Amino acid sequence: MNLPNHPFHYYQVEADRWIEKDGEIIGEAPVSLTVNGEAWLSFMCTPLDLEALAVGFLFNEGLIQTIDEVSLVQVCGNCDNIDIWLNHNVKKPTTWRRTSGCTGGITSVDNSAELGTPPAMLYDGAPLTPRQVTYLVEELFESQDLYRKSGGVHTSALSDGQRMVVVAEDIGRHNSLDKIAGRCLIEHIDIPRRILLTTGRISSEMMQKSARLGAAVVISRTSPSSLSIQMALRWGITLIGYARRTGFRLYTHTERIFEDLPQNEA
Repeated sequence: MNLPNHPFHYYQVEADRWIEKDGEIIGEAPVSLTVNGEAWLSFMCTPLDLEALAVGFLFNEGLIQTIDEVSLVQVCGNCDNIDIWLNHNVKKPTTWRRTSGCTGGITSVDNSAELGTPPAMLYDGAPLTPRQVTYLVEELFESQDLYRKSGGVHTSALSDGQRMVVVAEDIGRHNSLDKIAGRCLIEHIDIPRRILLTTGRISSEMMQKSARLGAAVVISRTSPSSLSIQMALRWGITLIGYARRTGFRLYTHTERIFEDLPQNEA
C-alpha cells in the first residue's frame, strides 16, 4: 500500500563515529488518474490528499471550473489509483508536456502561448507590509508537519494574509499546488485575499497554477525563473523570492508591499 512516509533504519556518519538511527523517509509512488473510466496518466507524488490532487489537477488544467462538475472521486484501497467521474464528457489531452525541475509534473497547458492571457480573477485585498510577509513565511515553515517527520518534501500554503487557510505537502512542488486547488474546490473555500506561499522554485508552470488559484501575491523560499517573472509582470501578480524570516527579494508589482518603518519623532 502506498504511504506518505515510511519507517527507515539508517546510519548517521560523523567524523569519528557511526550512529544507528530509526527515522522516516518521504514516500514517492506512481498514482494513476482515471477520468470517466479512461486511464489518463500517472502522477509521481506523495500519496496524501489524493482526492484533492485529482480535482485540483483537472482545475489547473482548465478542464473543470467548479466542484459541481465532479460526480465522484474515489481513491482505491492501495492508494495507487484515483478514479474521478465528471457529469459531462471531457476530451483527454493528446499531448502531455513534462514540466521543469526535479520530480516535475505533467501538463497539457502551453505556458508560452498563455503568456499574454491574464488570469480570470485575482483575489487582491489590502497591501502587505514587509513584516507581514516575513510573518507569513515563518507560518509556512511552522506548518511543515510532514517535512519535520521525514524531510524531502515541498510545502505550499494559501493564506488570506493573516493565517494559513490551506496547507499541502508533496514530494512534487507542482502537486502541492494542485492539492491546494482541489481542497479549495472540495471544501468550498473562498477568501477575499489570496496569497500563495511555497518552498518550491517558481517556474512558469508554478506561476500558471498560482494564477489559476487567483493569487495576487506569490511567495517562494527560493528563486523564480525568467519566464515566471515575465508572466507575473504581465498578469499583475506580485512575485517574491528567497523569502526568509529576515527578508526577501521583491521582483514584480511592488505596489502591493508598503514600508512599515516607524515614523521619526519630531
